[in-house]
Amino acid sequence: MVTQTVESDVQDSLMEYLEDPFLNHLFKQIRKAEQIRGISVDLTHACNLRCQGCYFFLDELDQFKAPKDEAEFDTFIADEKSRGTNFITVVGGEPSLMLERLQKLYHNFRLMVVTNALIKIPYEGFETMPIAISLWGDRETDKTLRGGGKLDVFSKALKNYKDDPRAIWHYTTTPGNAHEIASVVEQCVANGNRVLFNFYSDRIDLGGVYDHNLGFADVRREIDKAIARYPDKILMTSYMSSVFTTQQLYDETWGYEVCTSLTVDHEINQNRIKNGKRYNPHYRAYNPDLKSTRRCCTGDNQDCSTCYQTWAQVGWIMINLERHLASKQEFTNWLTTTYLFYLMCRMVDFESGVQLLPEIHQRIKSAEFC
Repeated sequence: MVTQTVESDVQDSLMEYLEDPFLNHLFKQIRKAEQIRGISVDLTHACNLRCQGCYFFLDELDQFKAPKDEAEFDTFIADEKSRGTNFITVVGGEPSLMLERLQKLYHNFRLMVVTNALIKIPYEGFETMPIAISLWGDRETDKTLRGGGKLDVFSKALKNYKDDPRAIWHYTTTPGNAHEIASVVEQCVANGNRVLFNFYSDRIDLGGVYDHNLGFADVRREIDKAIARYPDKILMTSYMSSVFTTQQLYDETWGYEVCTSLTVDHEINQNRIKNGKRYNPHYRAYNPDLKSTRRCCTGDNQDCSTCYQTWAQVGWIMINLERHLASKQEFTNWLTTTYLFYLMCRMVDFESGVQLLPEIHQRIKSAEFC
């Protein structure tokens, strides 16, 4: 009887909030879309960069060599389709080094591919594939962290994806370089692209401006300014940036015990699965050999309390709908986060969806989260 009462209260709150036509539209679009049953796949063990602090090489994931046998790759695709997978986050190494295999994935699943953009992924054959372009700061910061102090990765990426509607800059910001955000976002927008933010975890103890222990308060303020200036170009709300950088969701603190992006059948995760916190029951994070898996979307060795992985923390919000039903504003926070995830994954119509970005940002009041 108590359970029935709780479920009734949840349903009543939801129906009340959905009397708002805009929220009703977003909710219906999500409900109409196919439920995401996603995995992450390292397409290759090779990369043409060695970015400072990249989890892939810190955790020596390049030891798991990609299969040479094309039949083995085809079997992996068939097995995941049979398992019900419909979405893959393709990471690396560097996926653009294996375009033929990337195209096979594109023909069989919805994808988000993460690239350093030194090699352009052709438009032909990948027409509607979302491309997440890694970026770690302005030209000098990005060059220091990713280009070995010499290679201007940012300029090369801008040229490769000029006016490309597939491109979303995944801009990893650092605590002491918040002053770079306005200029970097301006360049990305002028290039005809949209922007999502990530947050740098200083796993290799660079210290100084890169130290995540400094906190991201200045970064959040700059993100809010970017949203105000480009409400149709920023794919992250103030609510999202607050949760991700403070690592707080109601009374929960981000870490392994609440992360939802865990390989559920990995032996290391079995106690976590039993702790009562929700998780994604389909998820697996495959190493480049496509046979072994790792603990989570990054690796086996990271201290999860220092993980600022935006893609993982989106799942933390999404899986906690009930906790966001205490007020219409809280439900709006959940709904816009979930809708933006579906939009970036192109599980809902992208062209019409991006037209809603200004209204989405208008519905989120940044002052509530700072």
